[in-house]
Amino acid sequence: MLVDGGAGQTELRPALPGRVAESAAPLGTALPGRSLHTRRQARWSRRYRAVLITADALIGVVAGIVMLVVRPGEDLPGSPYAWLCAALPLVWPLALGFSGAYSPEFYGTGSEEFRKVARGGLLLLAGVSVISYGAQLDIARSFVVFTVPSITLITLFVRFFARKWLARARRHGRCVKRVVAVGRDAAVADLVRRLQVDRYAGMEVVAACVTTPGAAARVESIGVPIDGDLDDVVDVVQRRNADAVAVTSASETAALYLRKLSWQLEGSGIELLVSPGLIEIAGPRLHIRPFVGLPLLSIEEPTFSGWKRVLKGALDRFGAALAIVLVAPVLAALAVAVKLSGPGPVLYRQERVGASGRIYTMFKFRSMVDGADAKLSDLLAQNEGNGLLFKMRKDPRVTRVGRWLRRFSLDELPQLFNVLGGSMSLVGPRPPLPHEVERYDTSIRRRLLVKPGLTGLWQISGRSDLSWEESVRLDLRYVENWSLALDLLILWKTASAVLRSRGAY
Repeated sequence: MLVDGGAGQTELRPALPGRVAESAAPLGTALPGRSLHTRRQARWSRRYRAVLITADALIGVVAGIVMLVVRPGEDLPGSPYAWLCAALPLVWPLALGFSGAYSPEFYGTGSEEFRKVARGGLLLLAGVSVISYGAQLDIARSFVVFTVPSITLITLFVRFFARKWLARARRHGRCVKRVVAVGRDAAVADLVRRLQVDRYAGMEVVAACVTTPGAAARVESIGVPIDGDLDDVVDVVQRRNADAVAVTSASETAALYLRKLSWQLEGSGIELLVSPGLIEIAGPRLHIRPFVGLPLLSIEEPTFSGWKRVLKGALDRFGAALAIVLVAPVLAALAVAVKLSGPGPVLYRQERVGASGRIYTMFKFRSMVDGADAKLSDLLAQNEGNGLLFKMRKDPRVTRVGRWLRRFSLDELPQLFNVLGGSMSLVGPRPPLPHEVERYDTSIRRRLLVKPGLTGLWQISGRSDLSWEESVRLDLRYVENWSLALDLLILWKTASAVLRSRGAY
């Protein structure tokens, strides 16, 4: 059961509006004519899993050979160390399998697959340590401090490149699930738009069943045909050869409808996906828990303090200090280029709003002519953005050097000093201007619960190409679901987003 969560997938189960179907197929009755298509969809998943297992086994082979080369002679033949080297191509995939790293629901989206690979490494390490200690075996310390971390890291790289291939295939319409969306017109349209943007999720809406088919202009306007109402779902699934049914959320509940729909789909191999309407809350904060025999969706509070925040702050400052040292020659060269581009200061200083509404001065390399802020009022009529942001693809105030700096986000590098000083974080929401914050409503003000970031979900998702609503949604998703793993994933993807220079102007 999948629901978009920013950087992740989660399992969600809420309620559906509308009429309850009066008739349902007998319990356990599968849809006719489904076996061939279900097998065809399963084949690509099985092949993908087979490729991952083969790659992991090869990693084990190479690691075993390296271990034997490092400690030859006295451990051969028949020593526990030699047996471990020989068994590694089998043991490593088994450890990953037990940790859930081959689960199809995590293919291509979210960070859970990477977490499960890391858990596989911990499981292998724990298993070997327990066996070695219990049986008094002589296992080299190099296996603990070098081999397991190395094969875990290499496997993470393999998963990353496998995801790149899968995302590319899904952009071309392969390795996707055909989905029938069910619910109200507005909710279905919102679901379709999100899946069209996040094509890497591998879900394609091929038809919709809505509560009022005669008034579903929003869905039809984005190219999805209306094939009936809530009573027609099973027929539409069969006619459209769909693989999943996605039920959107609403304020009204219809548990009986969902129950009967699940019975009708039972045995067909078709997934029933249900959105809870908690778009920005996902990942480990959501759990299904039984209370007095009744399954309820439990939502944990987001973490805005504690040791994780302390660790994040320490990593921010250490990372910023290290980056400043490494890119010092680049900073110096860029400063000279900006100085030669025209009159005005090298650094542009601007007041921004940080965590808890505190005002701080943000640094950037100047990319516009001196006094550009005073000329903004003359360009407001040409604003290409919406919401609270001013956007203009060919802003006449931008210098030639500034346009190049913006293309690769090099003008943002001085913000490393903001991170070092503690007013910003390496990863976080987009730093807002004071006049923007004055117009925030209660929900958008949640962006101020954490420090703004040098990069974030907005940076890796399109930058200036994003609408105001989309940028807010991404920032809120980050605030609600922050984790160190998500930060590392965003930092990794930032390099690719900057090199592509998509949405940079």
